[in-house]
This record gives sequence, structure tokens and C-alpha cells, in this order.
Amino acid sequence: MPSKPKARTALKGLVPVLLTCAALSVAPAYGAETRLSAPGAPAELTTRLTEASAVLSAAQDSDVQDLLAAALSDYRTLVQVLYDAGHFAPVVDIRLDGREAARIDPINPPRRIDEIEITVDVGPLFTFGRTEIVPLPQDSDTELPQGFASGAPASTGAIRDAANSGIRAWRRAGHAKATLGPQRITADHRKATLDARLTIRPGQRLRFGDMAVSGPSRVREDVIRKIAGFPKGETYHPDLITRSAARLRRTGTFSSVSFQEAEKAQPDGTINFTATVEDMPPRRLTFGAEVSSTEGLSVTTSWMHRNLFGGAEKLRFEARISGIGGSDDIDGRVALRLDRPATLGPDDNIFYMTEAESLDQEHFTAVHGMGGIGVRRVYSDQLYGEAVLGFDSILATDAFGKRRFKYVFASLRAEFDGRDSATEPSKGLFMSGRVSPFFGADGGDPGIQVTLDARSYLGLGQDDRIILAGRAQLGSVIGPSHSGTSPTMLFFSGGGGTVRGHEYQSLGVPVAGGTAGGRGFLALSGEIRGRVTDKISVVGFYDHAYVDADSFITSSSTSHSGAGLGLRYSIAGIGSIRVDLAYPVTGGNEDGAQLYIGIGQAF
Repeated sequence: MPSKPKARTALKGLVPVLLTCAALSVAPAYGAETRLSAPGAPAELTTRLTEASAVLSAAQDSDVQDLLAAALSDYRTLVQVLYDAGHFAPVVDIRLDGREAARIDPINPPRRIDEIEITVDVGPLFTFGRTEIVPLPQDSDTELPQGFASGAPASTGAIRDAANSGIRAWRRAGHAKATLGPQRITADHRKATLDARLTIRPGQRLRFGDMAVSGPSRVREDVIRKIAGFPKGETYHPDLITRSAARLRRTGTFSSVSFQEAEKAQPDGTINFTATVEDMPPRRLTFGAEVSSTEGLSVTTSWMHRNLFGGAEKLRFEARISGIGGSDDIDGRVALRLDRPATLGPDDNIFYMTEAESLDQEHFTAVHGMGGIGVRRVYSDQLYGEAVLGFDSILATDAFGKRRFKYVFASLRAEFDGRDSATEPSKGLFMSGRVSPFFGADGGDPGIQVTLDARSYLGLGQDDRIILAGRAQLGSVIGPSHSGTSPTMLFFSGGGGTVRGHEYQSLGVPVAGGTAGGRGFLALSGEIRGRVTDKISVVGFYDHAYVDADSFITSSSTSHSGAGLGLRYSIAGIGSIRVDLAYPVTGGNEDGAQLYIGIGQAF
């Protein structure tokens, strides 16, 4: 008698060993033949079913055991795809060598599988009958998905979107812990309708509590708090958290920023958060180059420190050398700028800037040095403004002779960027404007310089394969006489930034001593960009510009235009390599066609 329990124990211990041996002895599938059919289903739905099937994907390189497991999981997967498409009475058959997969004993599977056949009867397409989501916050503009309505095609996706909309509405009303409550989903197979009633559990209305800081960062914790501007004590709203995260990312100091709310609210009705940050490498070095057949080679470089003193201060040094091998002498510029975030508030930076530049252009030469202090305010992800107060000293020689200018100036600048991409825009609007009043520190004439740069983009065709791009540039100097204005503040046209096909800054205003810049300026550019492949695009463009001795463009303004063709090769993370060949249309150019090579779109 005592031996019987021992025998049973011994046999019981052999079971997993035997199962393992059986599994190891199973032969591979040897590339089973596969087929999926869904009679009467739209081609798009058939494609979705095929792509979702695990057993079809595994048929070529899996053993029998894996194929059987994949086939069994496909019943649930394919039914879910059909539910998402609005078919709530489907029938799914999965046969392995003619046997229904669900009826195959997984302990004693076949030695091999040569044919996999999936047949799907999608059934009727259901529509919503009665739809309801309760409760919703009062005095809210909650917009439920249009698909979650009586008579609309029914799908689990529409139900899911409606639930998310309801939860989001309560969270925006201050209920941070709103969740989905009981659901009642009823299908009427005779009428092919689906009734859906969703219940939301909003929980209590909460306020922001404390913010903890996590992550190995070189930025001081008190500075992180100051930059984030965490809204402690205010009623909870998800946009306020998004704004705090955006402020931290905007510094350029952090590679990752995330806010995590506590699992439970505090007894006093507050909800705490943890901000987790990761630093970017503290230093960055960049290079850039652009080549023009007449302007020569321009080389730029910049060096930046993202956290100079431990307060996310950004120090940026820039240098440029242009005109290498060009028709004019070499120009050079060096600039230094230090930004201190959240100095006056979480959305305000104070910055200090200085620069020195030597210019040797076709119609003037100048050496100037400038320094200033400014404030930058960010109003949204698309809009910011800057105000600068500074001093500029210029020694210049042009058609009016050699002169020195000393200006005390103020500059007000705003920029709006509503493009869908900064490097490869296909839609949206970009606008940048500056108003700079200046006063002669040595008795020179006071005045105002105004500039505007506006760009618009429109995508056409499937996936925006054709893009229409337009640009308008406007400039005006109001107040001082033509001869009493520094040539660095006057306007010229020609080159890659204004009118391609003409030499850089070749168009000005005729004066007795030669050619000078104008007090009035207008440039218009248009491009048609056509994508040939995912990476290659061809471009046709036309540029036209006016320059006038007066502050505004008139019928007597000098003008020129150019047109040409271009090629773009897109590189992820960088933008497009640009090659433009332009020819002067009006205004004359003895040098003929001009070639431009650079990185990024022309505008």
C-alpha cells in the first residue's frame, strides 16, 4: 500500500518531462502555405485582417508549436479587428491542414503543418442605436466624437474615443482622477444595431499640490521649480501641466521632461506631481556651409553651453565667414549671447548680447560693434516676443563717403510660427516682424527701421506631394535722410535670401557717387515644390524685388527678378540639401546663371 502514493508521485513528476520531450520532438513548419479570405469584405478590411494575423506572419519560420499558439491567439485578434470595423456578428475559422485550430490538442499536435487557411465571415455592418455617456460636466463644451451617435457606423474605436472624451472633459474641469465606470453595450443582431451607455466616475475636484523633482540633473532644483512655474494651489487642469513641461523643454537644457501625478489625492483635496528631467549634453558644436557661384563659400559655426552656472543659463557663441572665393572681399562676424531663463517669470528670459562684424560688400564697407540687453517672452509654442535696448557704433564707407554712426536703439520683435514643420513645411504661416527706433548718440538723425518677413505654405494632392510656398519681405527706414542713414540699416537685393539669379546685394539705388542701399524694400518669392520620391523633390521658383530711395516703394523704384529650377534631397534630422540654378529675368546680370548650394529650404 505505501508504494502506491510513491508510484503516483513518480508518474506525476514524469508528465512535464514527457511534455517537454514531445515539444522538442515536434518538427518545424517548413514554410506552410497560407491563405486568408473574407468574402464580401472591403479590400481595406481584408488587408487589416491579414496584417493583424500572427499565424500568417509566423508561417515561414516557426515550428508547429508556435504556429498553433499563434493560430489560437488569432481568434481574439481578428474578432477585435472586426469589432473595430463595426462587424459585431463575425465568424472566424482558422484551419491548419483542414483541422480547426481550436480543436487541435496542444499536447499532441501534428508533426508538421503545410497549409494554413483563414476564412472570415464578417457579417453585417452594425450601426449605433442609442448612445449615451453620463455624467458630463455642466457648463462645459465637451465635444463627443461624431462617430458616437445614433445611426453612425458602430465600432469599438468610436466607443473608446467617446469614453476618452468624457474622461478628458472631467479632467479639464478639475477632476484629475476621473475614470470610466460601468458600461452597458447591447447588440441587436436582428436589426444590426449596437446600443452603448457609458458611465464616468469623475471623483472629486482637485487642486495642484506639491511638485517633487526627480532625475540626475546638473540644474539646481530651485531653478527647475522656478522655470516650471508649477501652479500650486490652482484648480487642476491638464493644460497647466503641459505648460510647465513646455517651459522646461524650451530652455534646451533637458533631453527629457515628464510630469507624473500621484496615484491618490491628498486628504486636503490636492494632487501632487513628480517632475522627472534628464539633461542634454551640456555643450554643442555645430557647423554649416553654403556655396554660391558669385558670393563664394559661407561657413558658419556655433558653440553653446546649455547650463553655464547651474541655472540652465544658455551661452551661445556664433561665428561666420562669408565671401570666400567670391567676387567681394571676405566678411566676418562674431556674436555672443547669454540667456537666463525665468528671470522675471516662468515665461520670461533676460538675455545679454554683443557682436562685432566686418562687411565688405559690392556697394559699401562697414565695421560695427553692438551690445545690448533684452527680454524675451514666450506667449505660446507658436508666438514669442523680444525687446532689446542697446548701443551700436558703425564706421562705414559707401556712395555718400566715409562716415561714423553711433546709435542708441530699441528693438521690438515678434515671431509667429504656425508651420507644420520648421525644416520641411507643407502648410501653415510664418511671420516675423521688427520695429527698431534709433537715436543718433552723436547728433545723428533719429528714425525707425521696420522689417517684416511673411511666409505661407499650401500642400496639394495626396500626402502633399505638391507644395506651393510664398514669401514676402518688407523693409523701411523712416525719419533720417537717405545720406544720413548708416548703410548697414539700408536695404539691398540680390542673392540667395532675396532674388536668386542676381549677385548678392547687387541691386540698390543710383546716387551721384554710385549705388547706395534703399530706405524702402519689397521682395516677393514663389516656389512650386514637387516630391518625386520620399527624399527627392524638384522646385521651380520666381523672385522679384524693389528698392527705393524713399521709405516706401513707388512706381519709380528700381527692381529686378530671377527664376530657376532646384533640386532637394531630404535627410532626416537635418532637412534638405538644396541646389538651385537661377537665371536673371529682369535687371540684367553680366555673370549669367547663378548656382546656390545649401542646407534647408530657401524659405
